Amino acid sequence: MASLICAISSEVPEVPVVSPVSGQVYERRLIEKYIEENGKDPISQEPLSVDQLVEVKASPLVKPKPPSATSIPAILKSLQDEWDAVMLHSFKLRQQLQTARQELSHALYQHDAACRVIARLNKEVTAAREALATLKPQAGAATPMLTPSHAPPTPTHAAETPVHHAAAQPVEETGMTSEIMEKLQEKATVLTQERKKRGKTVPEDLMSAESISNFVTQSSHPGLHSASVPGILSVDIFAKDTSKILTGGADKNASVFNKDIEQVVAVLKGHSKKVNRVVYHPTEDTAITGSHDTTVRIWNVPTAQTIQIMRVHDGPITGLSLHATGDYVLTTSTDQCSAFSDIRTGRLVTKVNDQAGGVALTCAQFHPDGLLVGTGTAEALIKIWDLKEGTNVANFPGHAGPISALSFSENGYYLATACDDNCVKLWDLRKLKNFKTLQLEEGYEVRDLCFDSSGTYLGVAGTDVRVYLCKQWNELLSMRDHTATATGIRFGDNSRFIASTSMDRTLKIYGPA
Repeated sequence: MASLICAISSEVPEVPVVSPVSGQVYERRLIEKYIEENGKDPISQEPLSVDQLVEVKASPLVKPKPPSATSIPAILKSLQDEWDAVMLHSFKLRQQLQTARQELSHALYQHDAACRVIARLNKEVTAAREALATLKPQAGAATPMLTPSHAPPTPTHAAETPVHHAAAQPVEETGMTSEIMEKLQEKATVLTQERKKRGKTVPEDLMSAESISNFVTQSSHPGLHSASVPGILSVDIFAKDTSKILTGGADKNASVFNKDIEQVVAVLKGHSKKVNRVVYHPTEDTAITGSHDTTVRIWNVPTAQTIQIMRVHDGPITGLSLHATGDYVLTTSTDQCSAFSDIRTGRLVTKVNDQAGGVALTCAQFHPDGLLVGTGTAEALIKIWDLKEGTNVANFPGHAGPISALSFSENGYYLATACDDNCVKLWDLRKLKNFKTLQLEEGYEVRDLCFDSSGTYLGVAGTDVRVYLCKQWNELLSMRDHTATATGIRFGDNSRFIASTSMDRTLKIYGPA
């Protein structure tokens, strides 16, 4: 910048220009005046016009401020001016802050109002969906009453016809035909042979007792059922894909939860009262639910649609068990009857009314071979029935209250039972006697019992969640994470994890740390 000196004034130009005639640098205003008067370059004296000048791009010259504060009054005035400028700037900032606060407050108010509207709309949508799910089966129920001319067959009607046909004749029994008996006997023979092959060896991949004793709570899931009617009443695991867990709730719904992705993959709506018994078909993606509305529903899980509705009882369903063939289901009710039904057709095969007892049945399960049935009664008695004959072949007295749970061991020899008498009794089906009693704490409530698939462990759900090692019958695990009574317990594949449900509306998964 030092070389840009005006050839006229010998000072640094504010707006430097170059003369193409002489190549000299000039201050624009000085050279323009000179050209107006003389019309030529002041150095070379050759003709030059204003249009020929070339402007030089240079950094603007900042002239130093003249030293005005040379006295005390001047210094004071300078300080006063700076103070005034600072105060004005501060005042403007305060005004801007107040404006920003008001705008923020208004925005937050609008956001809160929007959230309230969205929550209300979500609630209305949920209520509408529940109402629609309830109305669909009712609309279908009216279909059979129409004549064919009024209701031409469609794929939907055809799919639902077995449901309502079964419902229209709830007391008609097809009877235990020779084909069914042969099918049951063949399955029992196969299962017995497989059990003999396995012998007393346990699966290689089975979780060891030491590992189970170190299980911790891996996850807790409270969002499976409605919070307005809290409580999960039953649970079962899909044997083919143990990541899927079926639960029945007091909110009238059943839910299928995938523990791997931690999401509800299906909500099964249709029952009009609480769902207190559920079974997941071991080889098909099919759920079976029993409810206090006296019905049993068969569901296609991927579509969350009802395949069959079975109305074979006059009271709440209290027991639900699937036969080893995967084609038949056993149900019990407070109507004192046990029913054996075909889940493929929705038809009742046989129904046994215990006229001698005359008391409500509280639970039921098939023996692993499928030829015997165990039922619990409201008068503390466990009864063993011959399925094909429908006769009572053994009774196990000894409890002091309504039987709340029973479970057969996979080895086919042991039966575990419980009621509200603070104990779990173990029965030997070969000797027909109680060979072991697991005494629990005073006031302990047992709501569910379950042997694992190998018959090595026994799970107890009630006041807490416990696991016992069979044969030694010592306690391996005790989990008290639920805040209310535990209602269900199931083992995963090779006991790699344990699932439990509770009246606290949670599903908890236990496994290795």
